Order: sequence, then C-alpha cells, then structure tokens
Amino acid sequence: MHTLLKQALAAALFTCSSLSFATPVLSIANEQYQQAYEKQALLAETGLREIDVPNDVSYHKAMRYQAVPLQPLLKKAGIQASDSLKFTASDGFAVTLSASLLLAEGKAEPYLAIETDDAPWPPVKPGKPGTAGPLYVVWLSPEKSGITPEMWPYQLARIERVQPVEIRYPQLQPAATLPANSPIRNGFAQFKQHCLPCHSLNKAGDANLAPDLNIPHNPTEYLRAPYLRTLVRNPQKLRHWERSAMPAVDEKTLSERDLTDLLAYLRHMSTRKVK
Repeated sequence: MHTLLKQALAAALFTCSSLSFATPVLSIANEQYQQAYEKQALLAETGLREIDVPNDVSYHKAMRYQAVPLQPLLKKAGIQASDSLKFTASDGFAVTLSASLLLAEGKAEPYLAIETDDAPWPPVKPGKPGTAGPLYVVWLSPEKSGITPEMWPYQLARIERVQPVEIRYPQLQPAATLPANSPIRNGFAQFKQHCLPCHSLNKAGDANLAPDLNIPHNPTEYLRAPYLRTLVRNPQKLRHWERSAMPAVDEKTLSERDLTDLLAYLRHMSTRKVK
C-alpha cells in the first residue's frame, strides 16, 4: 500500500509539473477595479478580427494583426472620456493619454494587436531581438485624431486610470506667473506628449527609459540651439550610436514652431531645478 501511495503521489507531481500555466499579459485598472488578461482570453474576445495597418509607426511598413477593439475593454473598466490613462510598457516606456482620444466615435480607432505563437512578429529593429509584442496599441485612421508615434505603445503591460501628469508631478510645471498664451506653456504640452514617455524631468515622470532632462544638467545648458534641434530631428546625425532608442521626430509630428516652444520650456525649466 505504501508503495502504491508513493507511485500515485509521484504521478500527480509529474502531471502538475507538466502543466503550462498561462501568465497574464495585461492589466487594466482604476481605483476600484483591476482585470488581468491572459493572451488566450484576449484572443477569445468576441471583437477579435484581422486588421491591416497601412503605415505602422513601429515597423515603418504595412502590417496585418490579430486585434481586438480597445474601447470595449476600457468601457468594461469604467473608463470615461474625461479620464487620463497611463499606458506602461515592459521596457520602461510610459505614456499618459486622454481617454477622450480612445473613446471618441467616428475618429481614429484604437486596437490592441496580439502577437500569436503561430505567427510571431518581426523584430522592431531589424537584426536585433525584440518584437512589438505580445501586445501593441495600433490605430486605424490615426489621421482623424492627430495620433502621434508616442500614442502607439508596444510591449504593453498595463493600462490604468490616473490623475493628469501635471497634478501627479507638479515639479514639471512651468512658473504659474506665465500668461496663458506663453510659448513656454505650449512647450510644456509638447514635452508631455513627445518627451515624457521616455524621459523624466526634475526627477518626475512615469518612464525610466531615458535620462532626466533637468537633473543634474538641462540639455540647453550644454548644447547650442542648432544642435538641440538636430538631436530632436535626427539623433544619429548628432551622436551616432546603434543602440540608441531615441527616434527621429519629423516636422509632421512636431512642427518647427512647436519645437521652438519645447526648447523654450526646457530653457525655462533649467531655472526651476529641484534639489
């Protein structure tokens, strides 16, 4: 009898060790709600469909994906158009978007693309490991809502409702005495959209992918304006580094005027360093 019990226990342990337990790949949360999704559960969503993205911003070519509409998942989590949502990727990228962009009807359509085991995606950077998967926010008709490249987070791991950036991180704000139409205020808006998803400033921000832009030194303190513009427009032209993750930002994404205002904001913040 003792031998039979040992054999049964060994068989049970072997069976358990052979099981493949699914790991959640995405969490969607607010203050009272959190839903963890496994990849297979997302693939079982009723809205799953095959979509064609003609100008994918990460792969720079047309791509075809298995994807689910993002709107129903957000509405299930109680997200409203007035909310701010933080999208966090596994590589440290983090971008805060207005939920109104994602929930608008008749505008750009956000989808959650899902990388499947039987059809893996190519590397984001040719010749280097790492795809945009397993989850990637993609858009159909992005031009209808002015969707910029920072709004396509890949390797997505979490979506959560948060307070707006300027409330969570007041040390990012320019001086309150500036007039409402100050170019520096527009520069702050451009910074939040284009820089904050990767960088911090004054030790504040959600991302940890790139250096702080004010502590200990602000780039306006050691680079002349023409070189700063080159750094934004074509980083490799200023500093060649194959491992650099900083993308080039063209005038369609960031106009010359907005770039001027962004640099004005950085210069302004160099006088507002935190200790």
